[in-house]
Amino acid sequence: MMGFSWSPRSAPRLRLAAVIFATLAAGPVALAQDAAAWLARAALAARTLNYTGTMVYHHSGNVETSRLVHLAEGGQEYEKLTSLDGPAREVIRSKDEVRCYFPDAKMVRVDPRTFRNAFPALTSEQQQTLSRYYEFKRGTGERVAGLAADVVRFEPRDGMRYGHMFWSDAATGLLLKARLLSEKGDVVEQFAFTDINLNAKIDREMVKPSWGAAPPDWKIKHVAATEVVRHETGWSASKLPPGFTKIMEGYRTLRDKRYPVAHLVFSDGLVAVSVFIEPLGTTPVETGFSQQGGLNVFSMKTAEYLVTVLGEAPPATVRQIAQSVAKR
Repeated sequence: MMGFSWSPRSAPRLRLAAVIFATLAAGPVALAQDAAAWLARAALAARTLNYTGTMVYHHSGNVETSRLVHLAEGGQEYEKLTSLDGPAREVIRSKDEVRCYFPDAKMVRVDPRTFRNAFPALTSEQQQTLSRYYEFKRGTGERVAGLAADVVRFEPRDGMRYGHMFWSDAATGLLLKARLLSEKGDVVEQFAFTDINLNAKIDREMVKPSWGAAPPDWKIKHVAATEVVRHETGWSASKLPPGFTKIMEGYRTLRDKRYPVAHLVFSDGLVAVSVFIEPLGTTPVETGFSQQGGLNVFSMKTAEYLVTVLGEAPPATVRQIAQSVAKR
């Protein structure tokens, strides 16, 4: 267990990433324009389509299979994600709430909703950064889950970031498959639909939990939302990979921490890396690396503080950022 308490992804998800269609001959301006157009299409597809399908998620030698039902109705999104292997689990997302059902333990975990099946919007500066630090290659069309798919590969121009491959539905733009690649080109993690029904006829009953909102003999665990106060923290990271810029700084109140924790977020436009700094307490903490799929976490002690860096970046990148964190 790391010194900083973090929650790894517990189920397959659609990657929150920016995917750009471009030809090798396109310049930075053309790449930025293509990115904006494609991102808008992908975000619209993820947000407004009704679909149901089976997703397989590969990471760290493990395979997880889930059934996803997504309903867009009245400007709202509703989802039901059911685990098909391993311990039984069902995740219901509706409006501003997420309910995770664990029938074996007879427990329901209720979280504020922070997940969205949508791609983040990029500023024009971030779009330019992507074209500077990744080489965009459009591959030959393939088939995923029986659908014609467009293929894009993001190859980093240095060894400080992972590579990415994306397969999207040629007709709607919906992401069908995503692969994260190590510095050597090995697959770090992957998700893919094995079957999918787009524009399926879905009603509210199909996205309701199997056990009701609060089964009478189950334990209900409510998790409070973390609060972020944007403010200068006095901390900085001096050895960021080229192209990474600070997109957020402030103090975050976490449920397992007595005091607010300094939080900085850096991004190159495609991935984000979080830095957490907290005073060392009297309880002994473990430091070093941990990993789940492409998510690397590195914790270290510095003076009277514990620094933790996590993100979908190579271990060397995460370590370099952590070792450069210091008071401004």
